[in-house]
Amino acid sequence: MGNFIKIGIIGDFESERPSHKATNEALNHCADYLRINLELQWLPTELLERDTDKSISKFDGLWCAPGVYKSMKGALNAIQFAREKDYPFIGTCAGFQHTVIEYARNKLGLNDAQHAEYDPHASNLIITALSCSLVGETRKIFINKNSRIYKFYNKTEVEERFSCNFGLNPNYRKLIDENGFKVVGTDEKGEVRILELPQNKFFIATLFQPQLSSLSTDPHKLILAYLACTKEFQLLLPGLMRLKATKPSSY
Repeated sequence: MGNFIKIGIIGDFESERPSHKATNEALNHCADYLRINLELQWLPTELLERDTDKSISKFDGLWCAPGVYKSMKGALNAIQFAREKDYPFIGTCAGFQHTVIEYARNKLGLNDAQHAEYDPHASNLIITALSCSLVGETRKIFINKNSRIYKFYNKTEVEERFSCNFGLNPNYRKLIDENGFKVVGTDEKGEVRILELPQNKFFIATLFQPQLSSLSTDPHKLILAYLACTKEFQLLLPGLMRLKATKPSSY
C-alpha cells in the first residue's frame, strides 16, 4: 500500500462532537477503499498562530473541520498556507466559512471581513446567519457542469447533509466569484454551497459536510477525490522541496 499519506485537520478536536468523529471515520474508510495508508493529525488552532509553515508543511493535505475554533487567526493562517502553497485542501461547514474569510482578507484586501458568530456587530460581515438553519438537514445542490467538482460527482444534482447556521453573505457572492473563488454549487434558492479555486490542485469549500454521509460501503466521491489528490501531491512534494532549496536567490 505504500507510504503513509499525512492529513492535517485544522480544528480543535472534541471527542463527543459527531462531525469530528465523522471526519475521522470518513477519511479512514475512504483511505481503506483506495488502499491508502493514512495518518491523521488534528491541529489545534491556537498552535497555528505562529510558525504556521513549520507546523503544517510536513502534511500531504489539509482539511479544515467543522466546529468552533479557539483561534480564528490560527485557522486562517493554515488556510492561507494551503491556498498560497497549493496544498490539497478542503473546508467543510465552519471550514467553508473560514475559507471565505481568509480569501476576503488576504486576497481581496477586506481586512475587516468578519463572521457574525464571532462579532455580530462588525462592519463587514461576510459570513452571516442563513435564512433558515441547516442543522440536521439534507438538501439538493446543483453543480456547475464546467467546474472541477463536477468531474468528481459526474452529476449536476446531488443531495448532501448539513449541520450549520451560517453561510456566505449573498451581498458578497459576486465579488468572491468574480475574483477567482468560483461559485460552483448552489441550493434550490441559488444560495452558495460550494466554492472552488480552479487554478489550484484541489482547493474546495463546502457548506455541507460530506463526512456525514460517507459510508464504508459507499465512500463519498468528494473525499475519495481529495485523498487521491493528496497521494499525487505526496509524490510531487520531495521534488518541489528540492526545487525550492536549489532555487537561486533573486537578491
